[in-house]
Amino acid sequence: MDRDDAELMFQGVERQAELVRTGKVTSRALVEAALRRIDRFDPALGAFRVVLAEQARAEADARDAEAEQGRGPLHGVPIAVKDELDVAGQVTTFGGVANHTPVAADSEAVRRLRAAGAVVIGKTTMPEFGQWPFTESDAHGTAHNPWDTTRTPGGSSGGSAAAVAAGLVGAALGGDGGGSIRIPAACCGLFGLKPQRGRVSTAPNAHLWYALGTVGPLTRSVRDAALLYDVLAGTTATDRWSARPVTTGWLRALETPPGRLRIGYSAKPAVPGVRPHPEHVGALRETVRALRELGHDVREVNPRYPDATAPFAAQFCGGVRAEAAAVERPDLLEPRTRSTLALARLVPESAVERGIRAGERLAGRADRMFTSMDLLLTPVVAARPRPVGALDGAGLLTALARSRPMVAYTALWNVTGHPAASVPAGLGTDGLPLAVQLVGRRDDEVSVLRVAAQLEEARPWAARRPPLTDS
Repeated sequence: MDRDDAELMFQGVERQAELVRTGKVTSRALVEAALRRIDRFDPALGAFRVVLAEQARAEADARDAEAEQGRGPLHGVPIAVKDELDVAGQVTTFGGVANHTPVAADSEAVRRLRAAGAVVIGKTTMPEFGQWPFTESDAHGTAHNPWDTTRTPGGSSGGSAAAVAAGLVGAALGGDGGGSIRIPAACCGLFGLKPQRGRVSTAPNAHLWYALGTVGPLTRSVRDAALLYDVLAGTTATDRWSARPVTTGWLRALETPPGRLRIGYSAKPAVPGVRPHPEHVGALRETVRALRELGHDVREVNPRYPDATAPFAAQFCGGVRAEAAAVERPDLLEPRTRSTLALARLVPESAVERGIRAGERLAGRADRMFTSMDLLLTPVVAARPRPVGALDGAGLLTALARSRPMVAYTALWNVTGHPAASVPAGLGTDGLPLAVQLVGRRDDEVSVLRVAAQLEEARPWAARRPPLTDS
């Protein structure tokens, strides 16, 4: 049964949905396989804050009882949700203990998952308010990397990444306000696309850290990501930002090759004073060779990155302050979060709005980089995944310093809103995954997905499984 569960859960969501659709497996069987793997492996991983076992079983049974006509593209597939997104009947903890009342309704992203037939199996761990690229919480413990449980899975969507990488679920929702989808995807060997700002609804909230944050999935394959964005893409009247609609379906877009693209590459970080690990530079160069073999025009560039520190910091402070103001027991926030709030009180709302406008100006400058190239290729993170405990005993300034190498390539694109993805690039000598980042023009996730799909076909990564959990 353990081996059968592994084979089933590592299939990914597109294949799992096909198995349910063709009657080869039931939704209840999928959910039971996921629950058995969660029971077996999550005590060592800390990926889940809460597992909704009985609710998921009931939801799976209801899916199996539905008529075949009108079933959605994710019918019967178990999916996990990061604990900053509302799931009806559950507390949205934001990684802490300052909330204790269950919410009445799903967030819009979760509502869309259920409308497509998905089964919500649990909520995944995160650092409080998603502030850090390490998934460590005073309240809910530490998430561990399935490739090496002494190492971090990254953050802040580290619980979601660990769950997918370990084959506990086929996909999980995360959020990205400074790299929080791409960083854990890179650490755990997954595909993670931060979409264009305003692509996926943040409702019932008008925004996620103002202009910085987006919602999106972590998956084992590019096709799974495209399938999920077919379901998730779209906003509501309450969303502050809305992206230009994609003209074709996301999965359908992958049917058309990208053609010969101009791809610039650089190992230069967008944050001064950070040096990339040599193996990350090596993965970048190996990807350059692969892209050239695929027929693309790939050239080294020296990007003149704009300084995004001020607009990022203003919105980071404003975002944490807004989320903290909405919790029920602010006195129960972590000490480090209270330090963030002390800093945030020095940043008035007018400064946050100025930061948003400054970010738009920087986006215009970044757009000019793409007049001579279609995509930009960089590392995702500068450092290898740290040992767990990066935040142990760390005050605000220490936590910020330890975070810099993790966000040195990612946070700029949150400020500008451009789509960017973490694409797996093999394994390092430490046995942990390597990755590269593909950045696209504004509203051009399709080119990012198409090239990522080419790389996936040229060097398949979805078949790779962490040794700990491949049983």
